[in-house]
Amino acid sequence: MAARSLGLAAYRALVRRGGAEDAPPYAPRPKGELVWMHAAEAGNVLAVLDLAKRFMAMRDRVAVLVTLSESAAAQDLPICDTRDLFIFPAPGEHPDNVARFLDHWRPDFCLWTWGGLRPNLVLETAERGCPMMMIDADSAGFDGRRDRWLPDVTRQLLGAFEQVLARSPAVLRRLVQLGLPRSKGEVTSPLLGGGQALRCAESDLADMSACLVGRPVWYATQVLAEEIPVILTAHRQALRLSHRLLLILHTHDYPTADIAYDRARARGFTTVRWGDDPYPDETTQVMVADDPGDRGLFFRVAPVSFLGSSLVSGHGGCDPFEAAALGSAVLYGPKVRNFLPSYGRLATAGAARIVNDAGALGNAVSRLIAPDQAATMAHAGWDVISEGAELADRVIEMVQDRLDEQAGASHARA
Repeated sequence: MAARSLGLAAYRALVRRGGAEDAPPYAPRPKGELVWMHAAEAGNVLAVLDLAKRFMAMRDRVAVLVTLSESAAAQDLPICDTRDLFIFPAPGEHPDNVARFLDHWRPDFCLWTWGGLRPNLVLETAERGCPMMMIDADSAGFDGRRDRWLPDVTRQLLGAFEQVLARSPAVLRRLVQLGLPRSKGEVTSPLLGGGQALRCAESDLADMSACLVGRPVWYATQVLAEEIPVILTAHRQALRLSHRLLLILHTHDYPTADIAYDRARARGFTTVRWGDDPYPDETTQVMVADDPGDRGLFFRVAPVSFLGSSLVSGHGGCDPFEAAALGSAVLYGPKVRNFLPSYGRLATAGAARIVNDAGALGNAVSRLIAPDQAATMAHAGWDVISEGAELADRVIEMVQDRLDEQAGASHARA
């Protein structure tokens, strides 16, 4: 015990010497349950965000706070528009920063990923009675100088977690060597992003499917104004081989939809606006949409989707798992830095293809509107989506059980 206290005392003295850090103001904490997820590994932030959204979809009235390590916070992240999902850099290790963070957010559960443990933050969280679990633990998260020279601190930190899920048997052996009680450790698959099945109204799906029966369809979503000419040129090319082909052109924002509608009509396409005009008929060649809430519907009816915001620098692409989760083959441009690991997994599996210009996009659409071609890619995409689902679902079940236990204990005390 004395050795552990000595190492921790030395660390805390060093941290105090640097003084408290200035921190940005936090958003107001929502009422009710709040789960805190810490994304320590820069390369796996998207998987953590996906887990957070999946959890929120499965548990009513819960908020999720995702904190980022310094390396994760420095990278470009996609804009998050999910209500009650908050993303902030992790607080500094000075006791004042830690106290301010925990006083404000008052988490009901902490889910730590990978490693990179922060002694003051971890121990103070545990001392306040917040249950903690680590998932996706990896040896790389425990190879820092502190882990080597202050093993007593690492041992004390590992003991603060109720359970630790490791990426491999070798990782678990390493953590046991560092002081993790073997009874708390378990080997699981790595944490992988899996995508959420976007919702749509069943009545809209039935009506749209009946309207489009027998017609080939492709879908271009999150399209920027600069990408509209490429999309329309590709559609003209694909129409030469499939005269009944319909393009659903879904723009990045509402104003761009007006531009897309005018440009499609100027090029001679028979064009309608989704929501304003009647459903497309046999003569409709382009349907322009602008409501982001309709993506779930269009991914379901289109076997092939081009994911926009990917041909122009400065936007970083959009989440390809949304399309893959709903059985749509994925086409995309080269500018997808915000989701590069996700596109890489899909492309490696044969579920996504990169296109660089209108000619390549038109050729790809022409090939993939053949049902067997699109189905092969969609099946490969589903395999990728399923890789991370089992672990995510298990973790969510474990967290929900623990939250339910806490709620039951609170009611009993009341």
